[in-house]
Amino acid sequence: MAVSTEELAEEMLSMVTQYEGKKNLKAGDLTKAMIAKYGDEVDRKACKAAIRELMDSGRTVYSYFGGSYITLPKKEGAAPE
Repeated sequence: MAVSTEELAEEMLSMVTQYEGKKNLKAGDLTKAMIAKYGDEVDRKACKAAIRELMDSGRTVYSYFGGSYITLPKKEGAAPE
């Protein structure tokens, strides 16, 4: 049974949240982790769709620090909670 895009997106968001401030994760890192976890149930195309879903929903953003990384959106100092 294939893993749904929503389930992959939630798992990726969990991983990005877990490593926030500790390690910068690239899209390839997330893809490799999901393939390692789910094996043949996922492929690169499904992972790419899950990352796009996270980006389009605004739950994650791309950051650039010498390379492109997926991070959580930053809150501005005066922004309401």
